[in-house]
Amino acid sequence: MASIEEELRLDEEDNLRELAFIREQIPFDAKKHYSDESILYMLDLIVDYYYESGILESNEEEIDIDMEEVANYVCRKAKEDGVTNFVPEYVLFVVQADLDYQEQNL
Repeated sequence: MASIEEELRLDEEDNLRELAFIREQIPFDAKKHYSDESILYMLDLIVDYYYESGILESNEEEIDIDMEEVANYVCRKAKEDGVTNFVPEYVLFVVQADLDYQEQNL
């Protein structure tokens, strides 16, 4: 069993791989609009959405995810946290890229 430090290191490495993947996938306007930190923050909110919605607890083999709903959730939660520069259309690209990354790495 890996130590906590090892698990954190591996998680950070995966986050950086996903960030690079997302940067490759999203349009230029979104790339220049958001920092790496902003995208990582979005990814945290996306995971929060999956937890709160119960998607992660589903036993269904195939789950239908409403990407617009996820993007709107991310924008709403960011605004509650005082982050106001999230544009739903750009966030939608991040949500799609995150799903693509997750599908490739199952």
